[in-house]
Amino acid sequence: MTAEHHPTRSRLVVLAGPTAVGKGTVAACIREQHPDIWISVSATTRAPRPGEIDGVHYHFVSHEEFDHLVATDGLLEWAVVHGRNRYGTPRAAVEEQLEAGRPALLEIDLQGARQVRERMPDALMCFLAPPSFEELERRLVGRGTEDAEERERRLRTAREELAAESEFDVTIVNTDVPTACRELVDLFSSRTSS
Repeated sequence: MTAEHHPTRSRLVVLAGPTAVGKGTVAACIREQHPDIWISVSATTRAPRPGEIDGVHYHFVSHEEFDHLVATDGLLEWAVVHGRNRYGTPRAAVEEQLEAGRPALLEIDLQGARQVRERMPDALMCFLAPPSFEELERRLVGRGTEDAEERERRLRTAREELAAESEFDVTIVNTDVPTACRELVDLFSSRTSS
């Protein structure tokens, strides 16, 4: 599908990758340096981490509220992540931004990215990869937000997620955040000008 089918509609870029690869950090860099790019705020049933603000980092919702969003088709995608909490992308906000012609970024997990691929096949799928698995493990341990059991669960998930890289249109290696941010922003200009 080409841009001509929706002359005013912007393209959607989906950023996914393994846990602790730095998706949130790269998205925060884009939010700060490129306010013209709209970044979706996911809904989640997990509790806020220190410093996270409801409506800014996530929409923190109860299990009942999440059930209602699922039942009313209010989510573009959703998934159970790490076998525990649910995350999802509110559909209406994404549609509004795309219809308004604004560049839109979804920073989501692999399961969610697969659902978006099915529902919006013209989205550009970008995989954020670590320089190595050892570096990914170092980042996860260094974050200090999970206990040992949770770290092990996330590392198992990360190994599976890394194996999905070939499903994506583009891979960006997150060696350093400013470079990854710049490469991701460049994808918007390459897609919107085509």
